[in-house]
Amino acid sequence: MSIETNSNAPIQEKIDVLVKKFSSFSDWEDRYRYIITLGKELGPMDDQYKTDQYKVKGCQSQVWLFADMPDNERIIFSADSDASIVKGIIAVLMSVYNNSTPEEVLNVRPTFLDDIGLRQHLSMSRANGLASMVKQ
Repeated sequence: MSIETNSNAPIQEKIDVLVKKFSSFSDWEDRYRYIITLGKELGPMDDQYKTDQYKVKGCQSQVWLFADMPDNERIIFSADSDASIVKGIIAVLMSVYNNSTPEEVLNVRPTFLDDIGLRQHLSMSRANGLASMVKQ
């Protein structure tokens, strides 16, 4: 049930696929279920990165984010959370930004979060946590 995108595709192509997928759901209950499923499908994060150094500050839940650039071209993100919905939100962000160049990541603002309606359907504390994840 993951978001079917080419991991090497340009970010805008990944966003288009994401927006299309979210528009296929008739209500937010289905979208939340989908987000939680995406989180369950997120690959495991190595425990060595679940430290304060990689912890996202400003999140009510525990969230860790690690970025690596093994080929010196594209960023590979690894992340985890102790909350199902937050882990799904991480998966949404990673579906867009993972395996992209630093320039793409810096130049593409996360307006797609508004396009899919995610920001306006989060509690204030989760919206603040989302902003912290995007900032980091």
